[in-house]
Amino acid sequence: MAVRGEHVVVIGGAGFVGSHVCERLLHSGHRVTCVDSLLTGSADNVAALRGSDRFDVVCCDITLPPEKWPPFDPPSDVLHLASPASPKDYQRLPLATLRVGARGTEHALELATRHGARLVLSSTSEVYGDPVEHPQRETYWGNVNPIGPRSVYDEAKRYAEALVMAYHREYGTDVAIARVFNTYGPRMRADDGRMIPNFITQALRGRPLTVAGTGEQTRSVCYVDDTVSGLLALWRSDLTGPVNLGNPHEMTVRHVAEQIRDLTGTTSAVTTVPGAVDDPQRRCPDITLARTALGWQPEVPPREGLHRTVAWFATRAGSPLTPRT
Repeated sequence: MAVRGEHVVVIGGAGFVGSHVCERLLHSGHRVTCVDSLLTGSADNVAALRGSDRFDVVCCDITLPPEKWPPFDPPSDVLHLASPASPKDYQRLPLATLRVGARGTEHALELATRHGARLVLSSTSEVYGDPVEHPQRETYWGNVNPIGPRSVYDEAKRYAEALVMAYHREYGTDVAIARVFNTYGPRMRADDGRMIPNFITQALRGRPLTVAGTGEQTRSVCYVDDTVSGLLALWRSDLTGPVNLGNPHEMTVRHVAEQIRDLTGTTSAVTTVPGAVDDPQRRCPDITLARTALGWQPEVPPREGLHRTVAWFATRAGSPLTPRT
C-alpha cells in the first residue's frame, strides 16, 4: 500500500473546485494526477501547473470501463470531484450526470480498492433537497423530488454516497464523504448559470442582476480556498463522514446580488425572474462536526471572497473596474 499523499489522483481535477485542489496539493509537495474528461472542466484551469514534474493530466471519461482508460500510475489516494455541478450543466447533460455519479463513482472506488487507496467523495448539499430541517445536519435524510429537473444531480450524488458506503462495508475501502455547500471563487465559468458568476457577469456588463423567484430564499456561500481546506482536512483525517463543508453564514439571494452590485459599482437594477422548479428555499449547513472533528471552519468572510471573485472576473473580462472593498 502506498503512503498517504504519495500520489493523489484528483478525478474532475480540471473543474472549478478540482483545479484548486490540484494546485493546493501540488504546492504542498504531493505528486498529483488530474483525471478529467473536460466535459465541463477546462484545461486552462490547470495550465499553470503543467510545468511541474509532479503533475500530470490524463484526459479520461471515468464512466467508461477502466480498461479503456489511458494508463497512469497507481494512486495512494483518490479525490473524486467529477460531475456537472451547475443546474445549467446537469439539466443539459442529464444522462452524463447520472452516469458519472453511478458508473464513474464505482470505477473510482474500484481503483481505490485495488490499490488500497483512500477515496474522498465530493458530494453536495443538494442531497438535502428543499430541506425541512434547518440548519442541515449530516443526520438529516433530505427532502428530494426524485423525478424533478434537479433530480439527476441530487440522486446521482445520493446514489454515489450509498455506493461509497457499500464499498466501505463490503470491501473495507477507506472512504470519506464531504457534503459541499455552495462554493464560489476564481475559475468559475461566466456562463455556468450559477448565482454568483451570473450576478458578476451581469454587473460587469451593465445589465440588470436577475434574481430567481422572490430573492428571499437563502444560501450559504463558501469561498473556494476554504472549501479546499475542508476537503483536504477530511482527506488527511480518518473520518468517514458524511461531513458538511460550507459557510454557516446564511444570506438571501437578493442580498448576494446587492453585495455584488455594490462591489462592482454598477448602477444596474436588481430584478426578478421566475424561480426554478424545486429551488431550495433555505440552505445553511450545521458544521459542528467539521469544527470538532477536523478543526475546520471558513476563514474568508463573504464580502472578502466576493471582492476577490469580482476582481478575477473583471480581469478576465478586460474590465477597467477596480472592485470596491
